[in-house]
Amino acid sequence: MTGRRTRLAAGPLLLLAFALQPQPASAQLSNFIDGLLGNKEEKAPAAPEAEPPQAPAAKKAAPKPAQGKAASTDKPAAKPNAKPAESQVAAAGSPGAGASMQHAEPEAVVQRANAYFNSFQTLTGGFLQIGPDGRKIGGRLSLAKPGRLRFEYDQPSPLEVVADGTSVAVRDRKLNTQDLYFISQTPLKFLIREKIDLARDLNVTEVGNDPGGIRVSLEDRSTLGGTSKIQLYFDAEMKTLSQWRITDPQGYLTTVQLSNLQKGKAVDPILFFIDYGRAEDKAALEQLKQQRNQANAQE
Repeated sequence: MTGRRTRLAAGPLLLLAFALQPQPASAQLSNFIDGLLGNKEEKAPAAPEAEPPQAPAAKKAAPKPAQGKAASTDKPAAKPNAKPAESQVAAAGSPGAGASMQHAEPEAVVQRANAYFNSFQTLTGGFLQIGPDGRKIGGRLSLAKPGRLRFEYDQPSPLEVVADGTSVAVRDRKLNTQDLYFISQTPLKFLIREKIDLARDLNVTEVGNDPGGIRVSLEDRSTLGGTSKIQLYFDAEMKTLSQWRITDPQGYLTTVQLSNLQKGKAVDPILFFIDYGRAEDKAALEQLKQQRNQANAQE
């Protein structure tokens, strides 16, 4: 059975694990976990239902305009707290499918980003993680809404990160251990919500252009350890998410580049299974295996 350990600070915990098996890119995994989960001592959840209540976020009547520079250089920056006139909102309507968003208003860019994330239930593909010191390690990403996410790192890394909708487990396949976190403490939790609204779920700080694409900058103040800064990068038409960058509360930047993304592909539910060490977990895993076998038999 997979072991469960009381959570220590994310960075020291992973560095301790890798001290026994140093690898060229192993330091990047601790940086990624710090970027994903923060770096602060906190007890792991004993079981999914044990998650503490979160303080209710201030309700926003409508998505506020992005702060900072506007999406194009020939338009004035949107006023941070000014409510756009109805005529302006109408003019800022998203361009048609296939049109570049590089000259669209910030509100329209955010709406298009929401539409992209809400256009799929499953997402699979590859990723390349670049840590603060420039080292790289690749892997496989699987996502299934609501709430399920998996990062499986390429060898020689023994780590995988799995979210089942309630908790996030950081597993070491070699040591056969896992550490649990609340999914609500991670800055990427919005990616796996059933319905995404960036302006509601996070603080949109800037919408801008990059060579060949669009950048949406966000802040999440509810992550473990403090505020995380998130940058999402899309192609100019915002048909594909190409990468994200997370700056953790300590200021360390981790970049995750995405490749070969596929929407709507069937994903095995077992990929997102977390064994909490309870009696019912074994039965739940067996049920998932039976469902998988039945699905394979029907193909």
